[in-house]
Formats: sequence, C-alpha cells, structure tokens
Amino acid sequence: MTDQELTFPSDFLWGAATAAYQIEGAASEGGRTPSIWDTFSHTPGKVVAGHTGDVACDHYHRFRDDIKLMADLGLKSYRFSVSWPRVQPGGAGPANQTGLDFYRELVDELLTHGIEPWVTLYHWDLPQPLEDAGGWPARDTAARFADYAQLTHAALGDRVRYWTTLNEPWCSAFLGYGSGAHAPGRSDPADAVRAGHHLMLGHGLAVQAMRAARPDHDFGVTLNLYPVTPQTPDPADADAARRIDALANRFFLDPILRGDYPADLRADLAGITDFGHVHDGDLATIATPLTMVGINYYSRHVVAAPVDDAPAEPYWRAPSCWPGSEQVRFVTRGVPVTDMNWEIDAPGLVETLQRVHREYTDLPLYVTENGSAFVDAVVDGQVHDTDRLAYFDAHLRAAHTAISSGVPLRGYFAWSLMDNYEWAWGYTKRFGMIYVDYDSQLRIPKSSARWYAEVIRRNGLAAQ
Repeated sequence: MTDQELTFPSDFLWGAATAAYQIEGAASEGGRTPSIWDTFSHTPGKVVAGHTGDVACDHYHRFRDDIKLMADLGLKSYRFSVSWPRVQPGGAGPANQTGLDFYRELVDELLTHGIEPWVTLYHWDLPQPLEDAGGWPARDTAARFADYAQLTHAALGDRVRYWTTLNEPWCSAFLGYGSGAHAPGRSDPADAVRAGHHLMLGHGLAVQAMRAARPDHDFGVTLNLYPVTPQTPDPADADAARRIDALANRFFLDPILRGDYPADLRADLAGITDFGHVHDGDLATIATPLTMVGINYYSRHVVAAPVDDAPAEPYWRAPSCWPGSEQVRFVTRGVPVTDMNWEIDAPGLVETLQRVHREYTDLPLYVTENGSAFVDAVVDGQVHDTDRLAYFDAHLRAAHTAISSGVPLRGYFAWSLMDNYEWAWGYTKRFGMIYVDYDSQLRIPKSSARWYAEVIRRNGLAAQ
C-alpha cells in the first residue's frame, strides 16, 4: 500500500448490517409471534403496495448461504438484530428456545467464518401484546425490554462480545407514535415523547442487567444523528435549526451521555408535556456508562423558520414527527439525492462524528449504519450500482477525515448487506450491496460489494 492511499487503523472493524424484520421472514415459524410491524404491514394502506415482511429475504432459512457471501466479502463483523417476538413470544415470560437456537446457530456460523457477531437487541419489532398493553409510552415496556435483553444475553453472551440495545430510538418514538408513519402507527405528540423516554430507560436497565452478568462485554446504543443547518443566518432560521437539533439529536444524546434533557428542549415541549413521566432515578439509569456509541448517518437536515403562507410539506404537516416544532420547514437545496430523496452529504458525517466526540464523549465510536438506496437493474446477470459505490467511497473518505482529526472511530458497518424490506416503503427501495430477487431469492453481489471487499482487503482507499 503506497503512502498516498488512505489507510485505516489496523484494528478497524469493517462490517455490514441488517435487521431481523427486514430480512428474516419465517414470520410465524419456530414459535415466533406477531410484532407491531407484522400488524402494521398487514393493515391496508400502511405500507407501499401492501408489502409485508412475512418472507422478506428468507434469511431464516438461508442464513448459512448468506454468511458465505459475507465471508466472500471479507467482512470482519456482521451487525444483526434479534427479533424480540422470536426469542420471547408475547414480550414476557420464558425464552423460546427454538428462537434462541436460530441465533445460536447464526452466531456459530459467523464465528466459523471468522466474522465477529454484533447484536442489536431492538430494531423496532416490539411484540404486539406489549403494544396492546400501551407500547413504549407505557413505563412497564422498559422493564419488559430489560428482561428480554437479559434472556438473550444469557443465551448468546458466551459467543457475542458487542451488544447494542436500541437502533434509532428517534424512529421508534417519533415515527411510531408521533407521525404514525411507522409501526404501531399512532399519532400523539405526548405519547411520542414518553416513548422516547421509556426507550432510553429500557436501554439503561438492559445495560445494567447485561453488565452485571458479563462486565467485560461492550455495551452501547445506536442513534441516527444529523447535522442540522439553518437555511440562512437569520435568527429565526437559526432557532428553527436549534429546535430540530434538540429533537433529532440532543433528545437522546443528552440523557444518555450527560444524564439530563436539554433545558431548551424542555421549554420547546412545555405545551405538550410536563415531563412528569420522568421519575426519580430515571436519568441516572439512562446515563448508565457505556463502552461505545453507534452512529447511523444518512444525510443532513436544512431547515428554515415557518412562513405564514407556506404549503404543507410531508415532513411538517400534522400529524408530525416533530412535536412542538411542527411548523419548521425542511428545505431542499438542489443537490444530488438518493432514491429516498435524501440529500447526499458526506461532509455531514465528519461534522457528526466530530461533534459527538467534541461535545459528548471520548468513548469509541462506530458508524453502525451508512448507505443509500438507488434504483438497481440486473443486466446480463450483473448489477452495476455506480451511484452507491460513489456514495460509499465519499463517506468512507469522510470517516477517514474524522479519524485523522482525532475522532476515535473504530469501525464502519455498511447499510445494508442485502436488499431488504424497507419498512413503510416495502420492497420498492434497495439499499443492499447484494441484489435480492424477491421471487426467486437469488442473490447477486453488486459492483459496490466487490468494491467494498477490496477496501476491506486493503484496509483503505486509493488516493484520489
């Protein structure tokens, strides 16, 4: 490797990520019971084209072949989520050993191929009976999550070192209970705020329970973070950015890493909640010390102050995922976007990583998701996804810039290993490095997969 190439640290963890409901299928096999996403996806009008995760990528039956593909890529780690209703049907009571056996076999197969397993305990698939009992706005759900975490950790802890409690609790709280765009599809701003708090409380309780059993393990949380930029220097736009930053980023960063909610966030939400759901001791539990922080990065938010005659935009019309700041405008800048209409902004990854390190923690950081949806086509048996390849290249260069500036970034997980069920978009959006034909379940590694394999092999990027 020449001096001109961008070399990553020798122990940098190169990986890829998936989520249970998005890939496993086997929705009613092996004792698994419905989650909120099963219910939501089977509700007419909730998901594009009525798509469900009943079969998805059939990973439940094909995981050994999928792990061979991971090994072919040279992955050092695989971040996957455990399906709560597969492990603990109904969300309470003893573990379902058949469900645990699936994950035991999955982990064993990963280890056989020299791939480090990385478990995410919650990637949005709350058991439906817990939602029927109140869901995340109900305090008891946090306790139930800690019980489930303890069961799973006890079964897999002899094989798995890395444990993430929650994936993107902002989405679970504010899309699930605020806008209703995600499962369970409820729209109540106060419920969304309570859900966010109880998700973090469950996180803290889970870390405490798992650490008591194995204090040498690595425990963290994964947050989807965004740089938030005002459209203009005008004070009104700057205040709009402050508001969205409080809800998108600081709502979770501050309690987890500082032990309190920001004062300005509390003021913004005063018309929605008095924070009476925050009990004595909650914030100390939420701030239970971690050994790592995961960051999912996709894009930047550019925002502006409300305009009296502005038309309603999808992001801010009621019901909203921005309680207390529903009228803030999200602005597009005319820059290239992905198939999700998310602006491509690699420098934002540098800003995000530097901010978390500068303002919040010296803990090791991991990019636990980063990727892009584009329209892919199979031509002569191949998929040349040049846009996705360029996206990964730009963001890995940004990751290297962050490391060079002193950020303790220890690993990167591409989203996603394979095309999968993209939540409310069903199968209409493709994020994978591996193409999936959902009718035949044929897997085709795309150009980006072969490129990423070479990055891993070289532990770096060619000079530009």
